[in-house]
Amino acid sequence: MTTAPISADSIRVGDSRTLRFEGEGYGSTVSFFLVTSDPGQGPGLHRHPYDETWSVLEGEATIVVDGESMVARAGDTAVAPANSWHRFTNTGTGTLRIVCIHASPVMIQEFAEES
Repeated sequence: MTTAPISADSIRVGDSRTLRFEGEGYGSTVSFFLVTSDPGQGPGLHRHPYDETWSVLEGEATIVVDGESMVARAGDTAVAPANSWHRFTNTGTGTLRIVCIHASPVMIQEFAEES
């Protein structure tokens, strides 16, 4: 377990603006992505065997959970129950900053095959 701050660069995904924190290596029972994306960007349809909770920090996201669409803006929170197919897309006109909290110390993602 670490008590020191974890630098953003140590959990950055490649050269992107996305941070990926998996709690297991740090003594935490949760994991998260901190996503910074441009309009039109977002992950493909996927699911997890645990809940995922989003907190929108900046911008606007259209979130789809099991086929139901909702718009979340800065300050809003949304939840995808365990095993539900979900995705989000930056549908605003500027930057989207969103925290994607995984209720697990290890991230487990299954992506849908989309045509």
